[in-house]
Amino acid sequence: MNLITQEGFSFGFDPKGCDSCEGNCCIGESGNIWINNSEIENLAKYLNISVDELKLKYIEKRSYKYSIKEVQLSVNNYACIFFDLEKKGCSIYEVRPTQCRTFPFWDYFKKNINEVKQECPAIKDL
Repeated sequence: MNLITQEGFSFGFDPKGCDSCEGNCCIGESGNIWINNSEIENLAKYLNISVDELKLKYIEKRSYKYSIKEVQLSVNNYACIFFDLEKKGCSIYEVRPTQCRTFPFWDYFKKNINEVKQECPAIKDL
C-alpha cells in the first residue's frame, strides 16, 4: 500500500481508495472550490481557451476570490463542473487547483477526522 501521510495528521491517504469511490470529494453540499490566478491561467491553457472565456463559463467571483462553478445534481447535491459523472473522475486532474491537490490534508480535517473518514474511502488510520 502506498500510503501518503503528512505531518500533523493522524491519518493517511491510500490513492487506490479513489478506484472504489464515486467522487465524494467532488460531489456533495455546495461549497467553494478555490482557484487562484495562476491556476486559472494554467487551466485556460489546458482547455485551450482564453482566461476570459474560462471565467465566463467555469469560474465565479466570490468576494475577492474565485471559485470553480458547480452543477446541481439534486436537492442539496452538487458537483464540480469539471467532475465527469460518467467516468467518476476529474476531467482537469493534471491542472486541478491546490485545494483539490491537497485533499484530504486540510487543517479542518485535523479535528474532524470522522467526517473525512465518512467522505473518503481512501482514509486509513496510522
